[in-house]
Amino acid sequence: MCTHHACLSRRRFLIAGAAAGLLAACGSGNQSGGKTITPLEIDRSSSCALDGMLLADYPGPKVQMHYAGVERPDWFCDTIEMFNVYLNPEQARLVTALYVQDMAKAEWNAPQGHWIDAKKAFYVFGSKRLGAMGPTAASFSSEADAKAFATEHGGKVLRFDEVTPDMAILDGGALHDQAM
Repeated sequence: MCTHHACLSRRRFLIAGAAAGLLAACGSGNQSGGKTITPLEIDRSSSCALDGMLLADYPGPKVQMHYAGVERPDWFCDTIEMFNVYLNPEQARLVTALYVQDMAKAEWNAPQGHWIDAKKAFYVFGSKRLGAMGPTAASFSSEADAKAFATEHGGKVLRFDEVTPDMAILDGGALHDQAM
């Protein structure tokens, strides 16, 4: 039997150890158990985890989110969906890899391949280009490409860690449409 002080110290030690383990896992990039997770390719049956839409049927950047202990990723037909899920405080599954498409290289209307680490990407929010769900955040591997896109199509360039949950609302812009 432990004293109150000893039990409290043990509890703090266990909590600190668990927190350190989670931080290490979160900061490990696109690796799981020491092996790199390779992005998969979209096929005709790849569908969005949120609404079942077939990814190949819609324009704009797509996403694949890999989880610990799960063989296949969740696919998303839009980067806004990715941010909405990833930044949700109730998101409890450990994300081991997160990929988006480099839209400087992928064809906007039928993007294939060109997968990049989502956490290292640059995003253009507020452009005139629409994705599968309406307004989207175009993803790029280089800041120069993101700035060039923003110059041509409008919008603001942000890094992954600059995106906040209120920027990832899944209303398709309907809440801001004054014509309705």
